[in-house]
Amino acid sequence: MGILILVVFVLGYIFIATEHSIKIDKAASALITGMVCWAIYVFTIPGTGHEVLHIIEHGKEGGSGGLVHHLYDIGSILFFLLGAMTIVELVDAHEGFSVITDRIKTTNAVKLMWIICILTFFFSAVLDNLTTSIVMISLLRKLIDDKEQRWLFAGMVVVAANAGGAWSPIGDVTTTMLWIKGQLPDVGNIITHLFLPSIVALLVPLAVLTFTLKGEIKRPVVDAEDHFDPTTPGERKLVFVLGVLGLLFVPVFKTVTHLPPFMGMMLSLGILWVITEILHRSKNKEEKDHLSVLSVLKKVDTPSVLFFLGILLAVSALQEIGHLGILAAWLQESIGNIYVINIIIGVLSAIVDNVPLVAAAQGMYVVEPMGEYAANGHFWQLLAFCAGTGGSALIIGSAAGVAVMGLEKINFFWYLRKISLLALLGYFAGAAVYYLMNHA
Repeated sequence: MGILILVVFVLGYIFIATEHSIKIDKAASALITGMVCWAIYVFTIPGTGHEVLHIIEHGKEGGSGGLVHHLYDIGSILFFLLGAMTIVELVDAHEGFSVITDRIKTTNAVKLMWIICILTFFFSAVLDNLTTSIVMISLLRKLIDDKEQRWLFAGMVVVAANAGGAWSPIGDVTTTMLWIKGQLPDVGNIITHLFLPSIVALLVPLAVLTFTLKGEIKRPVVDAEDHFDPTTPGERKLVFVLGVLGLLFVPVFKTVTHLPPFMGMMLSLGILWVITEILHRSKNKEEKDHLSVLSVLKKVDTPSVLFFLGILLAVSALQEIGHLGILAAWLQESIGNIYVINIIIGVLSAIVDNVPLVAAAQGMYVVEPMGEYAANGHFWQLLAFCAGTGGSALIIGSAAGVAVMGLEKINFFWYLRKISLLALLGYFAGAAVYYLMNHA
């Protein structure tokens, strides 16, 4: 049955990758894959009735896993994503992003690529890579009219967001996991050891594009006669600032309360919801309808949320059946070298979600008093970098990539042709820089 789950996962992955050829939305394929994998898992459980139900819900180790545990983790991601997308859409409905786009005057493709990627890199370290990707796609839609050009920039947003998130304890969920669980407890140590490899992971693909990217960017044309300005300049700035502050508040809320990030996101959304209701309450219904959260929720990309649900459930089934733990043990026994192991984990994170891979590694290796496996040791530092940036190699290899794929409807194979090699060049260059930093 374990092999059958793996076969279903691979088949589902193929259907997701070929959605444009088979004309079936990836969300449908992901949902079927996730549900079938768990249905098969049921038949691997010995016993009947309440025993089976208990194991499904709580795992075979009596509370250390199971569907309840995975649904909590997945639900946290989905509610976080829903909140972030709603806040971004609300700012967009108020044309708040014009605060930034009006200040970006260049139409030179190379200059704009550098501006977007550097902004993404540093935003990601503060906001997190998923939220940053959603924000930057909204900006790109205001800056670039041509779909193919926008896809190229969107692909580099994925690379920049994942690179920016890797060196910050709140920038990527895997770095956050290692920070919270004690493998990388020193924030200053994370930043000083991972910033340079992370920036190199972005600068290498940017350098390649500097020599290969040509021409000018055509901005979307807005017909002044047909365009109705929904808000005043003051309202635009207010909602933009409140939206950004709301997103920045999330990691602060998590650090102070230790509650899951989605709760901070939902609190920010609730506050922004109340403020916008008060802001527009004197307007007539026609004016304020499309500026309300209720209207904005209709624009949120629900298929992307369902895609996340399906693919994360499928990966959790692989984790529950034990495949990821077996993989971690095999890497340790057959390879042993921490640099090679982490580079392989990073590449695998482009295929299988990096969260369960890092969780498996945390379970396999204990924090030792001294050496490479000690707290803040080389193994854990490189694991944070590789798991955070390796997912850029495929568009469905990271939360940022999945969000961008859903928002921009980017073709899996288009990304593979145009971005994957650039992402891998940056990934290996960053890993090499980390090695040289510690073996010079």
